[in-house]
Amino acid sequence: MAKRDYYEVLGVGKAASPDEIKKAYRRLAIEYHPDRGGSEEKFKEINEAYEVLKDTEKRRRYDQFGHAGVGGATGGAGGFGDFGGFGNGQEMHFDFGDLGLGDIFSSFFGGGPSQQHRARRGRDVESDVEISFEQAVFGTDTELVLNLEDSCEHCHGTTVEPGYQMKTCDQCGGRGQVVNVARTIFGNIQQASVCPKCHGSGKIPEKICSVCRGGGTQAKKQRITLKIPAGIDDGATIRLREHGEAIANGPKGDLYVQIRVKPHKKFTREGDLILSEEHIDMIDAALGTTIKVETVDGSVTMKVPAGTQSGSDFKLSNHGVPHLRSNTRGAHIVTLIVDTPTKLSKQQTELLEQFKEPEVRKRHLF
Repeated sequence: MAKRDYYEVLGVGKAASPDEIKKAYRRLAIEYHPDRGGSEEKFKEINEAYEVLKDTEKRRRYDQFGHAGVGGATGGAGGFGDFGGFGNGQEMHFDFGDLGLGDIFSSFFGGGPSQQHRARRGRDVESDVEISFEQAVFGTDTELVLNLEDSCEHCHGTTVEPGYQMKTCDQCGGRGQVVNVARTIFGNIQQASVCPKCHGSGKIPEKICSVCRGGGTQAKKQRITLKIPAGIDDGATIRLREHGEAIANGPKGDLYVQIRVKPHKKFTREGDLILSEEHIDMIDAALGTTIKVETVDGSVTMKVPAGTQSGSDFKLSNHGVPHLRSNTRGAHIVTLIVDTPTKLSKQQTELLEQFKEPEVRKRHLF
């Protein structure tokens, strides 16, 4: 489905001032925020439009090239995109905190939704991996080597010595909870808490495992293959379910891998766009020429029309970053810088002086 015009999304005209754009955005963001029952898709669309129109350079390119000029900027403060199909339970999460919405929504809604109670599980683990600019564009596989608590090979995480069984916990009587009584000025108050001996299961081993001493885990070096999808951006996080640390009688935690992309010596990135600069001399700019432009796909030929001004942008379609949700790619935007010579010979100076003469100018025009 074709994207709507960003000005239409925010309900402002193309001549709207930055302040008008900000006011329109805040009003709509509050109205459609999911925590208030609003549409999540609408909320993302509003953030995407604001992310482009608030930035002077992105807004200029959008006005010139449309959506292809801004690389499919994404929004969604505090949210994440879920991209399945990577294998090993991988998911990808994106942090959109740069939109500055945290303070706005905390003041209106008192923070995000409350976290639901979670079953006892292993500890989540965080790691990071650094990849090149090209690897981020085209995707890659990498191997992580981590020292993690894994299930005990002797008891398989049950904490029970093989040949023995679990028995009813003698501290809580199998209830999984203990009741403590606290004396206060209002009288005795009873409070139930998880049994510290059986950790809420109501069962304890007849004999604890002789290897892990009842802990259910062992420290091991683990090799984990991480599939990094094409188009991933710096700061994105990939989640591998149940690849974190183990726990006795429970599921493993998750592994969160943050992606760091090394800066490129020539290219920069904005969303699905790749940006670069090329220099030409003023004669070529005036008369027109063709130049070789370096892209992530190799060198391509680009035509420069006569009369090109310094700072002009040219779009090379399908030479940008692949879209994570489709098989299409963004564009490569080339900004041309016209170099003015600093040292001229006498003859060159005289030739240029002729262009200042009205007669010469008129003769060339007619």
